[in-house]
Amino acid sequence: MSMSREAETLSNGSQRSDLRMELDDCMAALDLFLSNKFAEALDHLQSKTKDSMYHALTYATILEMQAMMTFDPHDILAAGNTMKDAQAVCQRFRKKSTMAGSFNSLINRQAGELTEEEIHAEVCYAECLLQRAALTFLQDENMISFIRGGIKVRSSYQTYKELHNIVQSAQYTQGDSHSHFEGGVKLGVGAFNLTLSLLPTRILRLLEFVGFSGNKEYGLQQLQEGASTQSFRAFLCTMLLLCYHTFMSFVLGTGEGDVGDAEALLQPYLKRYPKGAIFLFFAGRIEEIKGNLDAAIARFEECCEAQQHWKQFHHMCYWELMWCFTYKRQWKMAYFYADLLCKENSWSKATYAYMKAAYLSMLTEEDGKPFGEDEVEIFRQMPGMKQKIAGKSLPTEKFAIRKARRYLSPNPLPLPVPPLEMMYIWNGYAVIGKHRDLTEGMLDTLNQAQRTLERAPVTEHTVDDQCLVSLLKGLCLKHLGCHEEAEQYFNLIHINETLIRYDHYLVPNALLEHGLLCMELGRKEEGVKYLETAKHNYKNYSMESRTHFRIQAALHNAKSAVENGDSVP
Repeated sequence: MSMSREAETLSNGSQRSDLRMELDDCMAALDLFLSNKFAEALDHLQSKTKDSMYHALTYATILEMQAMMTFDPHDILAAGNTMKDAQAVCQRFRKKSTMAGSFNSLINRQAGELTEEEIHAEVCYAECLLQRAALTFLQDENMISFIRGGIKVRSSYQTYKELHNIVQSAQYTQGDSHSHFEGGVKLGVGAFNLTLSLLPTRILRLLEFVGFSGNKEYGLQQLQEGASTQSFRAFLCTMLLLCYHTFMSFVLGTGEGDVGDAEALLQPYLKRYPKGAIFLFFAGRIEEIKGNLDAAIARFEECCEAQQHWKQFHHMCYWELMWCFTYKRQWKMAYFYADLLCKENSWSKATYAYMKAAYLSMLTEEDGKPFGEDEVEIFRQMPGMKQKIAGKSLPTEKFAIRKARRYLSPNPLPLPVPPLEMMYIWNGYAVIGKHRDLTEGMLDTLNQAQRTLERAPVTEHTVDDQCLVSLLKGLCLKHLGCHEEAEQYFNLIHINETLIRYDHYLVPNALLEHGLLCMELGRKEEGVKYLETAKHNYKNYSMESRTHFRIQAALHNAKSAVENGDSVP
């Protein structure tokens, strides 16, 4: 099927191509989406998804964003199938050759051989593959699916490299919609460079067999350039940068995102869409990671009030509100949002139930228990809540269920500080560390937990619990500037390594935190040694993939400091 050759005559007598009309129409749909008119945006696009590559891609992209908000297996499957359909539409507009449909169809092709429509078909096709690869990571944080789907990843990566070369070629003639095409190339090249730079070495090594590599700084630069244009992909470049600075750099890194850059990127959109749910959400997240929790809570509440059509935005806000009240140690309010998520969202019932029980365990008898629920009963129900997405169990869910096992015995031994432990898994100490009062408050809670452990009889869990409290106290002390005392707590975990029976993840993470502290103090070689030990000497522990992502980020920062001639502060 080919597109119609009709064109629209503009007021100045020139004609606007089919391609330009498609792009304008899709940008109008995107404007509806960003104005919280989600159903209208999809309706606007749907009728043309079989005939227009940009309508098909935009429609699938909105569904993928929905899947990324819900983590719902059905939404993920639907988004993947729709993106696959969009890829098939794009395929029809690619240049026909003896290699049509092959993954390397651009190789050895000269820029002059492609029409403007065909070159846009290439970038749209590569974007479909890139977004399908993103969905595989959403399904499996351990990257197994990503690696198994390597041929799709390789095809997209190779296509973007070739398109980047074409843009630089002297033979390339800019078409009417060049800015949209170039924006697509910057999105792809930037996304690949940034993402591949974050991958742990062991995964990158597997991908490097097919010529993969990533440069984080170049990736951020390409995305920044793409975000600064008026092109169709400017919004996606902005979203990826916001996700990196406010989420990826925390969950999969050491909190090295640039909040200032995130604020600068967000402000023009927030000005244009003051009630746009997506932008209110990121405004809340920025305030949260700055440690301005009351301002963050107000933004998340405003986001929930701004629209009622997509509850998924509410769920994202509930998750962040839960953590804001955790940082404030307001356990009942944190429980309230965990309970809402447990009732309304299907990403991980076990994780939400764990957080509910964790908050209940922090309440005293004087506090009372909301709705008469009992944490022991909730912990005991968790194994039955386990689910799989694309055949894989969620790492966070496996961690939560394993921690809850001790409540299965008739006389369970309580976990010492379960919300504070899960807070570490999500790198929350990098958030509260920016505010002394929040950090001191958390340290008070940990000191109280330590005193409770010291008074309790010795059990098979005693060393594990003491080492957990030591790790978290070390983090608080580091942020409070008590560096020598923090190091003593990190060392304590390593000294007791052979006595730890269950929580083996504590040792490599203590080495990671000790390494980061050493680098902050200017002892780079010592810090890298701790990081390399954590990286190579331990395996098969809880949340291992996430720890390796953070080690990779720390080693990258150390390498960058040396290459730039900077001394580590």
